[in-house]
Amino acid sequence: MPSDQLFLPPAQQWQRLSPKYLWVKLIGTVIGWLIFFAAVLSPARLLTTDSPFEWVFWLLVALAVVVFAWRVARVPRWVRRFGYAERDDDVFVTSGLFRRQLTCVPYGRMQLVEVAAGPIERLFGLASVNMVTASSTGAISIPGLDRAQAEAVRDRFINRGEHLRAGI
Repeated sequence: MPSDQLFLPPAQQWQRLSPKYLWVKLIGTVIGWLIFFAAVLSPARLLTTDSPFEWVFWLLVALAVVVFAWRVARVPRWVRRFGYAERDDDVFVTSGLFRRQLTCVPYGRMQLVEVAAGPIERLFGLASVNMVTASSTGAISIPGLDRAQAEAVRDRFINRGEHLRAGI
């Protein structure tokens, strides 16, 4: 698609997320929706039992199931759309399905690099690398990297930042 050219890095290949990250996102989506069902639909059921408004509960359930199915169905495409490309002076990150986004952060603007991994990510041997910049909107996150890959990306970011005299 011609519009996709806008979201490509100049003369670079995208690095994609680990295929295991798809499972992390799917599990996170299911857990989040189970909490939603428990927190919202359970009280709604109690309030509408033997009520003339019981149909409202079933409408909410149907709507929640449709939205849940849509969220689960879009996860694989979202994971495939996420990518990053490192260059000597900056890093590009692209993401998004409906609202595409391309972010370029120069290493010279970098203030902090952090690695994070939640319990589900750790279960799958994954981690996220986050680069924080001086700008309030300049932080980028690269999720779903294998641990060794996250360590290598972290070290490259730090080395390039030091080389370009960033604020690390």
